[in-house]
Formats: sequence, C-alpha cells, structure tokens
Amino acid sequence: MTVPGRRSSTFTRLLRSGFTDPSAAARLLEADALASVRADPVLLDALGATADPDLALRGLVRLAEAQSDEDRPRLLDTLVSAKPLRDRLLGVLGASEALADHLARHPLDWQALVTYEASDLHPGLAEFERGLADAHDPVHLRVAYRRCLLSIAARDVCGTIDIAQSAAELADLATATLRAALRIASAAAPEDAARCRLAVIAMGKCGGNELNYVSDVDVIFVGEAVAGPGGDVDEPRALQAATRLASHLMRICSDTTVEGTIWPVDANLRPEGRNGPLVRTLSSHLAYYQRWAKTWEFQALLKARAVAGDAELGAQYIEAISPLVWQAAERENFVADVQKMRRRVVDNIPADRVDRELKLGPGGLRDVEFAVQLLQLVHGRGDATLHSGTTLDALHALAAGGYVGRADAAQLHDAYRFLRTMEHRIQLYRLRRTHLVPEDENDLRRLGRSMGLRTEPVAELGKAWRRHASVVRRLHEKLFYRPLLDAVAQLGPGEARLSSRAAGQRLEALGYADPVSALRHLEALASGVSRKAAIQRTLLPVLLGWFADSADPDAGLLNFRKVSDALGKTPWYLRLLRDEGAAAENLARVLSAGRLAPDLLMRAPEAVALLGDPEGLQPRTHEALTQEVLAAVGRADTAEAAVAAARGVRRRELFRTAAADIISSYGTEDSPAETDPGALVDRVGRAVSDLTAATVAGALRAAVGGNWGETLPTRFAVIGVGRFGGHELGYGSDADVLFVHEPREGVDEQEAAKAAQAVIAEMRRLLQLPTADPPLLIDADLRPEGRSGPLVRTLASYAAYYRRWSLTWESQALLRAEPVAGDEDLGRRFIELIDPLRYPMEGLGDDAVREIRRLKARMESERLPRGADPTLHAKLGRGGLSDVEWTVQLLQMRHAWAEPGLRTTRTREALAAAHAAGLIPTEEAQILDEAWVLATRVRNAVMLVRGRAGDSFPSDVRELAAVGRYLGYAEGTVGEMLDDYRRTTRRARAVVDELFYGA
Repeated sequence: MTVPGRRSSTFTRLLRSGFTDPSAAARLLEADALASVRADPVLLDALGATADPDLALRGLVRLAEAQSDEDRPRLLDTLVSAKPLRDRLLGVLGASEALADHLARHPLDWQALVTYEASDLHPGLAEFERGLADAHDPVHLRVAYRRCLLSIAARDVCGTIDIAQSAAELADLATATLRAALRIASAAAPEDAARCRLAVIAMGKCGGNELNYVSDVDVIFVGEAVAGPGGDVDEPRALQAATRLASHLMRICSDTTVEGTIWPVDANLRPEGRNGPLVRTLSSHLAYYQRWAKTWEFQALLKARAVAGDAELGAQYIEAISPLVWQAAERENFVADVQKMRRRVVDNIPADRVDRELKLGPGGLRDVEFAVQLLQLVHGRGDATLHSGTTLDALHALAAGGYVGRADAAQLHDAYRFLRTMEHRIQLYRLRRTHLVPEDENDLRRLGRSMGLRTEPVAELGKAWRRHASVVRRLHEKLFYRPLLDAVAQLGPGEARLSSRAAGQRLEALGYADPVSALRHLEALASGVSRKAAIQRTLLPVLLGWFADSADPDAGLLNFRKVSDALGKTPWYLRLLRDEGAAAENLARVLSAGRLAPDLLMRAPEAVALLGDPEGLQPRTHEALTQEVLAAVGRADTAEAAVAAARGVRRRELFRTAAADIISSYGTEDSPAETDPGALVDRVGRAVSDLTAATVAGALRAAVGGNWGETLPTRFAVIGVGRFGGHELGYGSDADVLFVHEPREGVDEQEAAKAAQAVIAEMRRLLQLPTADPPLLIDADLRPEGRSGPLVRTLASYAAYYRRWSLTWESQALLRAEPVAGDEDLGRRFIELIDPLRYPMEGLGDDAVREIRRLKARMESERLPRGADPTLHAKLGRGGLSDVEWTVQLLQMRHAWAEPGLRTTRTREALAAAHAAGLIPTEEAQILDEAWVLATRVRNAVMLVRGRAGDSFPSDVRELAAVGRYLGYAEGTVGEMLDDYRRTTRRARAVVDELFYGA
C-alpha cells in the first residue's frame, strides 16, 4: 500500500520532472517490470530529461515487460548505471512512438545501442551493410533496417550527432538498404541477375546525402546487357530482366508487411517520368537528356549519386550526365524555366496548410534548397567546387567562392539546420512522411523539448520557428542579388566577390537581357562610401528580385536609376523606400511593368511619394480634382501657365491611377492581387474620366479668363460622349465631346457663336501645347453631321436639327452623353432635350433596328485595320468592345422608355439593368460582361506596357509577356492568355449574334 504522503511527494516530483499526467506516470512506475528501479532518482531524472517523459515512461514499461526474465535485469541495470546508453534509450522512447513500438515487438534490439555507446563512434555505410547482411527476405530487412535506424535516432535526439551527420547517416542507411534489397531481388531471380548489369542512381535527398527519417527515396535505374556464352548481346531481354529486378527492389522497400514499410522508392524522376520505361541503357538516358530534358530535370540530376548495383555502370552514368547538368544554364529556355520553377515553389503550397508547412511554406526548406541549387547551376559550369549534392556543403562552397555573402550564408545555414531538425523530430515521432508542424499542444511541447527548449517549449518553439522562417524569407531573394552589388563595390581585405563574368551569368539567369548595362547601373547606384550608396546597397538586393519577377527586369532597373538620379539628393526619397515597407515594392512593380507609369513619373519624380502613403493610391473624387484644378488655374498669370498647372495635376493623377492599377493587378507581399477584374476596370475608367473632366473644366476656365475675364458672352457647356460620358475612359482614350452654347441676354447670336468657336480653339491649343505632360486630345466628331457639321451649336440649333434631321446612329451616340464641364444649367437642359431621342417612346421601330444592324455590319467589314487578327482586336474584333456595346445600346434604345434602370451612360450598369429586367438571361449577361471587362483590360494593358494606345495584343515578345503579367498570367503562359481571350470573345460573339442580329 502506498503511503499518502509519499504519493503526494512522488506526484510533485513527476510534475517537476516534466510529466504532463503525473497520475498515470505514478501508476506506470508501480509496474512489476520496474520494481527494482522505480525508487531510483536517477531514472526519474533521466525520464524528465527526455522530449516527452510520459511517452518515454510508457515505452520503457512496454519494453521492460517484453523482456524475458533472464534479459530484464540487464536492461534495468543499464537504466541506473550506464548513463550514455540510458540517455540514448530513453531519448528515443521519449521522441518516437514508432521506435518504441518496434522495441516492444523486438525487445532485444535495444542492445544495438551498446555498439555505439562511445560518443565518438559513428556508423558508416560499411557498418550499416553489416547490420543488414543477415536479412534475406523483406520482413527481416525491415526489422534490421529499424534496428539500424534506432542507432541513428538515439544519437540524434541526445545531440551526439548534429542534423548534417544524422541526415548523412540516414542516406548511408538508405544506400545499404537499396543494396540489400537488390541482393534479395537478385537471389530470387538469378537468371535475370546474370543477364544484365543494373545500376541504381540515388536522386533527391538520398543522392545528396541529406535524407530525412521518412522520405521517398528517389532513384533512376540504368541497365546494360551482359554478353552470353557465345558473345551475343540481347539488349531487349536484358532490359526486361533489369526491369524485373528493379521492380522487385522497389516492392521490397515499399510494400507493407507485418513490420510495416521501409520507405517508398520513387522512380518518377527518370526520363519521361511515369510514362517512360523503368530501366534504360546509358545511351538511351543520354539521348533523352541531350534532346528532350527540361531544366528542372537537370536541377534534379544535380544530386545524382550511384549507390547500388553495378558500380562501374553507375560511375559511367554520373560521368556522362555531369557535363549536361553544368551546362544547363546555357540552355535557350533556362531563364523562363527558372522563373516558372521559382513560382511553382509558391503556387504548389496548399492554401489550408501554408501556415504549417516546413518544406513548401514561405521561408521554408524549399526556399533554401531551390536558391542554392539555382546558384549552383548558374555558377557551377565554371567552378567545380560547387558540384555538391548536399545543400549545406554547397552553401558553404558558394560563400567561399564569393557567390553568396558570408554573413548571409551563415544565417541561412543556421536557419536551414533549425528547420531540418524540426522536420526530423516531427517525422521521428511516428515515422511518417510529413512536413507539417503539428497543431496539438502536446505534440508541440514534445517537439519543442526535443530541440532543447524547456522553459516554455511551445511558445519558444513558435518564436524560434518564426524567426528562422523570417530569415529565410528575407535572405531568399537577397541571396541572389547581394553578391551582384559586392561585385561592383569596394570590399574589405580577404573578402571574395563575384567576377564580372559570374555576375553577368547570374543576371542572365534571373531574366536580365543586358547584364552589362545592368551591372553598370548597379555600379552607378551602389558604389562609393556615401550614405546614399549605403542605403542603395541595402535596398537593391530586394528591388532586383522584384524587377526579375517582371516581364522586363532591365527596364525596371534602368528606370530606378533614372528616378534615383533625379531624386537621390532629396532627403526623403531613399528614406521613404527604406522605412516605408510598401513603398519600395510598389515602386519596383511600377517601374518594371511597362512604359507609361515610368514616363509619367520621370516628368515629376516627386510623385514617388504617393507610393509610400497608405492613402496615396486611392482615387480622388471628381469634386476634389475639379477644385484643385480650378484653384491652380485661378492662381496662374496666363492661360498657358493655367493649363500647364492643370496638365500637371493630370499627369500626377494619371500616375496615381496607373500605379494603383499595376500594384492591384500584380499584388505585393502585403497586398494580394485584386481578384475582381471588373472592379479594376471600373476604378480606372472612373478615375481617368473624372480626371479628364476636371482637366477640361480647367482648360475652359483658362480659355475664358485669358480673353473675356470672368464671363463669356454666351453660356457654354461641354458634353462628354462615348467612353468619356460613360465614365469608361482608358489611359489612351481621347475625350469625345459635344459643345453647346446659348447666347446671354442682349448678346448678338453671331458674336456669341464667334466667342464659342474661339473658346473651343483656345482649349484645344492649350491642351496640346508641347510640354513634358501628356497632351489631351478633344474629339468632337460625334456631333450632328459629324466632321461636316459646325463644331458648336446653340441649344436651339441642336433642337431643330434633332427634330428634323437626326439619324439613328446619332441617337445611339447620345446614349452616353453626360455634361462634364461648363454651365451646369445648360448641360442639364441639353440632357432633357436628348432624352426623348435616345430613349424613344415605345422603343425603336423595325426599320431603325435594321439600320443599326446594317451600320454595325458595315463597320465590321470596313473599319478593322488591314492585317489585324479579328479574334484578337479588342475594340472591333469578334466579341470585343464594339460587339458588346452595340448589343447593350440596342437594348437601351428598345426598352429604356419602359425600364428606368437602362437610362445610364455606363455599359456595365446598363447590362446589369437589362439582366435585372429579364431582357437577357444570367449566363449571357455574364458572358458579355466578362468579354467587355477583358477587352477593356487588354487596351489598358497595352497602353501601360507600350506607352501608346493600341487595340491589339503587342507582337513584341517582352511586351506581350508584360501584358500577360498585368492580366494575371505567369511567365511563359502567353499562349494560354491568347487562348483564353479567344475563347471568352468567341462565346461573347455567339451571344451578340443572338441578341443583336437575332440569329
């Protein structure tokens, strides 16, 4: 019977020793199998030192109970007298439930730890081969494998070996296991073994001597025929034999038996993957790699290592493929492939696991491994010291050669070791292949304690993991670019640097088409000892990465140099980029996305300040813009100075709009890309239209004030039509307008008309004066009688014309008429005049409908530019803007008299109203809306990228790629973009044929 006081004391000691369930632990200590040691304080202290004392005690009781009466005393004596062995045994039991299960099934296997009791004795490949030598079938091989694995895990959890050593030993154990499996397979089929030579090439982490506890073991098989007694060679039969041996080897390792499985053997990295033959000859491998292989396959071959089977054949394979690996960076598609692979690292992360992913998550193991491998491929062609398949060894070699900064390499080394240790401890618990950090509190506690975090293991683990992941995220891109700056900077004695040739190679690999110019820009920006150069050296590694992520990195860097040259002496510029988190990335995106935004910025570089203001990219209201423009005009001494001020506001606001559009389309680290393209289109259309209206109002005020003072002899209004009136202007749109005036009382009509004509001429002159600001073209061709008619009419003249002569197309043009500047009352009365024309009572007659259809058909045949692809012309092509707008406008003219929702100048609003009124089914409305939004975005993209308006996709490869990036397509997917555009507009045209033409 247990004395109550003693029980309370034991309970307290168990709590202090780290047990989370002291009651259960106390009961376990009472087990008969532990009778001779339960009172020994050494045992309790040793259990308390494990990662999970509760788990260790449960495993110990099971192990002790599984011993025979003769063997148990030796185990118990070890627990109290042999400290190194005790710590290893309990360390394993406290870290791995799976290995505790193995020991319970094979209770004498704990004695395998005695072999490596001395801390300086580590098993190698030969020792593991001896450990597996007696295994002649898959079941015994699994048992022997676990026994060897036990020895690695025991020294790992006790800190006798570090993560690099344990990973190397796991790779050695895998090598020995593959050899044993091939031996078993060959013994089962001696005729096959005699007919062929088979070499097993390890890939991935096994090939790199950095294996996990539980991981697929990636392999490639190479086979050759053995000559028969008469010297004849039957290659097909030999390859069949080799394939049977290879398949049997894979089953031996991968199949589940009563002892579980060892690990899956994965041969999918072979040529053609799963679709290719399992075994090829050496010449067949070479033919594939020389002709068909992709860049990622050479990246995988970087870790290739012959491990089993015919050693001579394996060595020949490695010797043959090695030159191909180190020439991969010279391949024509290397840059595009690298950019795709870099994005794939991020894109393949499951969204619901990203916050727990050690391998694929941001700042995870894959970031480090990919960065190191890419740098090896770029620089390894000229430096054999980089030819290592082991990540940490390669990282050290990169640092020694100056390809990576030493401080950066040291930080990355520490972070990688920490993350790999976490990965090992997570997998060791149940020997399952996983890279997910657990969510359960007890699992996190065990994980933290296994890594030496004992005070607050869960909190300390989370903090350390976040810190190391942050280091990897921060250094991942910097790793590529920091040495480029060192190549053009003054370094201290003994510090290694990239040669100009190596720096150029790296820039080429990262997408820079002109590395010589890029290095020249870097030198201009970052050389010297000034504070400005020091800040640039801090900023540029990250900026270069953002530039490289664009379609035109060279333009991004050149534009950054121009802006820096213009603003480098201002105290706030570099401080803004350094201290405002989003400003630098926003600037990088804007400078590398095309020509329009950088051109606008170069004309007034101080607008870069908008990129660091949280509200700086928000569009301003029409009222605020008009107020600022009119105030600036009022302060000017001359009409020219007044409009110059108005155009300056326009330039700044165009930059604001373009920058916001680019950043929203691309997304940043802090702000994901806008997922609703319609919202982007509406935002741009509204902002540019409001800005144009304010600019026209300013030009009108300046034209009047310069000649007539405050009051013009006639009331004057500007009516926006087309995209201007519909609030749908793009970056390259002209301002389509109508001019209307009304003589003031007592003013002669001829004098009033002359004044109105003079105002228009002056407005046009002022808005097109050659300055640094983009001109604004005013187009009045949609007026009555078109170019043949007078430029401006009185309201009465408009009324008379529309009453007697108005054509159907003119009524259609008035659907998007809206006052934008000038006399508000006159503008309102003009709208009252035209409403009956554009929204005719009882709708359009059949003749008018036929006329509209005839006009549209004629426009399709006559106005499409010669040589233009009708499937890719955003305005006049199949299913483009014209198709959708004419269809919507026909619905408006036929039904707006009865449906007030259709009385709007905005295309998308009218389409939504037609759907709400039941005039168009849901699917058809969505198809038309999607096509209109896409075509509008294409036109905006072309202007942003080329700096001049266009209605078709660019023919230049880089410009086309830039349009694709703006539209959300990854590098190398422009074909997919064009296919999507054609599919979207083809569907829209089918709806147009039905709704507009009545087909």
